[in-house]
Order: sequence, then C-alpha cells, then structure tokens
Amino acid sequence: MPSSSPAPRPAPGSVPGLPCTVVVCRGCCCGNPGKHPGTDHAGQLRRLRDAAAEGGFAVRTTECLGPCDQANVLVVRPSAEGRRAGGRPAWVGFAMDDDCTAEVADWAAAGGPGVAEPPLALELQFVRAPRGGRVRR
Repeated sequence: MPSSSPAPRPAPGSVPGLPCTVVVCRGCCCGNPGKHPGTDHAGQLRRLRDAAAEGGFAVRTTECLGPCDQANVLVVRPSAEGRRAGGRPAWVGFAMDDDCTAEVADWAAAGGPGVAEPPLALELQFVRAPRGGRVRR
C-alpha cells in the first residue's frame, strides 16, 4: 500500500541530486599567466574538468571570487547531500600546483564538504570567504 505521507522536502538552498561543484576563479589575478607565469592555468582547468567527467562532480568558472591576494582561488561547494549533512563551501587559496589540483579533484569525487573529509594538506590552504562579496572599484 502506498504511503500517504509526502516526500521529504529538500533543505533550503539545495537542489535534489545537485553534485559537489568546484568553482574556479578566472578573473583579474586567478588564471592570469602574466601574474603567475609558472602555473599552467589552462592545464589546471582541463585536469579538473577531466576529473569531474570521471568523478561525478561539476566544474564551473567565474570571473572573480574576490580574495585576489590568494590567487588562484577555488571554492568547493557541497552537493545537495553534503549540504543536508551540514557541509558548507570550502574556499581554497593559492591553488596553483598539481598536488593541490589533484587533492581538490579527489575530494570532490569523494563527495566534498559534508560527505568526505578534505585532505589535511588541502585544509592548510583553506581561506576565508570575502565578506559581502567582492566590490569592484
């Protein structure tokens, strides 16, 4: 006999089935070969997208996340499941080497915030989210 109780409602701000998402800053400082010539910015984005295709998470780019003095900046956003479990976006600064890129990809593939613990070395790169968003002058 079918249940007469309604289906559970998603947590506010979450979308059922929404995967963990890595947001990659590609604004004025992040992803800028002129400011960070020793970093393969295009290669980093390609590696994250390749890992996302295999690992079931999403990758987006954005113009500017704000803490430009900590470039390259990435935000690992929790999945809907992670959000329900209490996960919150994790801001990663100084994300310019292959090890950091691999740790972000592995963590996101494992479920990200609220689902899987971040690698300890990656936690050392966590930075504070800017208050009130970036203000352009």
